[in-house]
Amino acid sequence: MAYKITNECICCGACQPACPVEVIAEKDDIFVIDADLCTGCGLCVPECPVGAIREIE
Repeated sequence: MAYKITNECICCGACQPACPVEVIAEKDDIFVIDADLCTGCGLCVPECPVGAIREIE
């Protein structure tokens, strides 16, 4: 299951280096995950200080 970053993102960048497939990118004032390339490993989830990363339902 892929992940997404919600509007709660504070654009701190903590999630980006945690992604082993490098599918997290900064866009304007929020980070985004390319859901088509996300492997669903979840390594980025605990890195987010505001809990803005969630599984896509």
